Amino acid sequence: MEASGNTVPSIVVYVTVPSREAGKKLAQSIIKEKLAACVNIEPGIESIYAWEGEVQTDSEELLVVKTRQSLLEAQTEHVKANHEYEVPEVILAFLT
Repeated sequence: MEASGNTVPSIVVYVTVPSREAGKKLAQSIIKEKLAACVNIEPGIESIYAWEGEVQTDSEELLVVKTRQSLLEAQTEHVKANHEYEVPEVILAFLT
């Protein structure tokens, strides 16, 4: 990701989804809206988390979203608006 010979601040965003189908749908919408250069879908993760006072365990898929730092806010809003979960996870990882 370069602009005019200068490196553009790039980030990776992690988003969990409940199924492959949900992941593909969300990934395609992110790409269609030009909010990322690429989205990888990592299958078969197991998530253990607290929800409504209980410890939950679920099988999920992980989206690895490769984008620019300048698109983070728009991408986060897009995920919130188009995700199946009531409270979607959007975790940012900076690349150096």
